[in-house]
Amino acid sequence: MATNTSRSAYGLTRHALRHCQSAPRTASAASSPAPQCLLAARTFATAAADSKINELPRRNEESERPRWSYTPERMKAPFSPHITIDPRRKLWKVNNDPKVLDGMYVRFLGRGGDSMLPEEVKWLAVTHKSFDQGRRGFNDRLAYVGRQAIIFETTKSIVASEKEGAIVPDEYGREPFQHPALAQVDNLNVEMPVKVVNKEKIEQLAFDAGIDKVLRWKPAKPENLAGSGQQIVLNSAVFAIVGAITLQHGAEVAGRVIRERILKPLSLRQ
Repeated sequence: MATNTSRSAYGLTRHALRHCQSAPRTASAASSPAPQCLLAARTFATAAADSKINELPRRNEESERPRWSYTPERMKAPFSPHITIDPRRKLWKVNNDPKVLDGMYVRFLGRGGDSMLPEEVKWLAVTHKSFDQGRRGFNDRLAYVGRQAIIFETTKSIVASEKEGAIVPDEYGREPFQHPALAQVDNLNVEMPVKVVNKEKIEQLAFDAGIDKVLRWKPAKPENLAGSGQQIVLNSAVFAIVGAITLQHGAEVAGRVIRERILKPLSLRQ
């Protein structure tokens, strides 16, 4: 870096000196223009070198900041293309305190829940794409993985339990194929995963864990959070946390978390 700065400063000095030497000299200004040009060239070269040197600490400081805490400079526009009819709707604050975030993970995942995920992933899991126009990342993909994991574990719990009325007699007296491995599949005739983990139940689970206090999103109507889609955003955050655990620790750990921290509390409410 220092070599490149010196090389550029040397090139600027040579260019300025060559310009001064090629300029026509008059008898009256034979002694004064050259020193003035040299002084200007030296000043310009020194200023350029100093600006690049002073820029190094700022770049190092930016590179050490966590990705969740700032918007990349090159993703910022000189002005906002979004026109807000009501200026009050621009005002919305989100949590930036890591301790508050860790407290939520402990309440939701239990003791040690704040250390189950890396710091960057913990913030990403509670970040919706409406926050900062998605420039700091968002949790859509994690939510998809987590949703599939929750559906899978819920289906397993339904199939493994006894359900009354699961076997429906055929009105024509036909007998289907019978196999021990398929004996409990008929439980899905009585209960489906969508009934066990519906949007309302997941939303209440998120409220109990305090996810709404650390959720990073920008509601369209801050005065009407329900009308801005808070339920869907909270569901996505719960799914994203499960998805992050699935990718970080595997299906076995994620399955245990789903059974103990999601399905069990939901079953107690019924």
